Amino acid sequence: MAQKPLRLLACGDVEGKFDVLFNRVRAIQKKSGNFDLLLCVGNFFGSTPDAEWEEYKTGIKKVPIQTYVLGANNQETVEYFQDADGCELAENITYLGRKGIFTGSSGLQIVYLSGTESLNEPVPGYSFSPKDVSSLRTMLCSTSQFKGVDILLTSPWPKYVGNFGNSSGEVDSKKCGSALISSLATGLKPRYHFAALEKTYYERLPYRNHIVLQENAQHATRFIALANVGNPEKKKYLYAFSIVPMKLMDAAELVKQPPDVTENPYRKSGKEASVGKQIPAPEEEAACQFFFDLNEKQGRKRSSTGRDSKSSPLPKQPRKPPQPPGPCWFCLASPEVEKHLVVNIGTHCYLALAKGGLSDDHVLILPIGHYQSVVELSAEVVEEVEKYKATLRRFFKSRGKRCVLFERNYKSHHLQLQIAQPGAAYFYVELDTGEKLFHRIKKNFPLQFGREVLASEAILNIPDKSDWRQCQISKEEEETLARCFRKDFEPFDFTLDD
Repeated sequence: MAQKPLRLLACGDVEGKFDVLFNRVRAIQKKSGNFDLLLCVGNFFGSTPDAEWEEYKTGIKKVPIQTYVLGANNQETVEYFQDADGCELAENITYLGRKGIFTGSSGLQIVYLSGTESLNEPVPGYSFSPKDVSSLRTMLCSTSQFKGVDILLTSPWPKYVGNFGNSSGEVDSKKCGSALISSLATGLKPRYHFAALEKTYYERLPYRNHIVLQENAQHATRFIALANVGNPEKKKYLYAFSIVPMKLMDAAELVKQPPDVTENPYRKSGKEASVGKQIPAPEEEAACQFFFDLNEKQGRKRSSTGRDSKSSPLPKQPRKPPQPPGPCWFCLASPEVEKHLVVNIGTHCYLALAKGGLSDDHVLILPIGHYQSVVELSAEVVEEVEKYKATLRRFFKSRGKRCVLFERNYKSHHLQLQIAQPGAAYFYVELDTGEKLFHRIKKNFPLQFGREVLASEAILNIPDKSDWRQCQISKEEEETLARCFRKDFEPFDFTLDD
């Protein structure tokens, strides 16, 4: 059975004209049926009075569609985007964040980059830097299996996007736009790329992501720039389209070339194009990953494959796990990780004692690489997560204990699962009976809800431990607990198997 396409809307600069936009969306949905998402690029807020926004923020007026927006492009609107990692601005309106990836349960992958280009340090709160672009490229492009993303959202145009294509009208793409975004689009190979800020509509002819006769065929990219909402010239500011996630498409269908496809605008012409030269990417920091020995008795050296060094060497190294766009307390290669809490390391995942745990054996299962979404995990990572879950159930059962697994996708960075719709927040619980509970978070969900429930009088009866910050112990005590857990867990440790 063919996958049902998602029906999406993309919008240019709203500039505070919320009534105009949402009334237009209502009219479209009344005529053509409901759409799944509205994606807004450019300036969402404008210089108009806040009265109209307050009506949506307080719920007096309702937003007719789940809406996702990019952040500020100027100092005047930074105040609306207090949480750099994204947050709910109003019911049905979500700020995506400074940069990142959202993946839906359908597999649709949306990459976003808020703000305008800045080459100066420190980077203003409404801008992105070469390092921001490098981190996004590294997160996605470092794996050999990477083929591209479904959608890229930026506010500025990519520089040179008009090369080899149809005219971009009054906008000279050789002078305006961001070379960093050109580099990002070159690396990410989005099927759709939306931008705004130039107050005009421009749908470029689709362009190739491969060199003809030299590389295998790849999917084409469609770049669409959208005008500002309610502009007097009636330029197009709302774009409707249907899309089946790339990962669900037949490979031959995905790479079919449109009849009007052009060369890649970011590659240089002539002889240079024939060898694939293109706009240079900003300098990237080398991705690092480390493994260290937790087996104190045998002192065996562990390779980056997670195998004993006495085993036969593998013909090739495993791919690097995705890297975080910034500091992350849970990426194993991050300097922010409190490594003395790590109690077991597999090939793709690891176990760590919880900081300020509810009990002495309160542990976290974490992927080694930086993943925002469970649906982004490769098959081998998912397999190891499940193996850890099954092993921990056996471990706790052998000690006469029961275990509860829970996950919160709300204001968290590492392993964020987007369910139902990209960016949708949720709370998930898995009991050792096999029962699974799911709750869709809409607004103002307690960040420590799972912990508070377990600590309540009805379950563990330790209400004084509902706040992890009140349960912190010294590093020496944490190291002692970690050593004890490693020793007790060793008979169950599947990572020691040959």
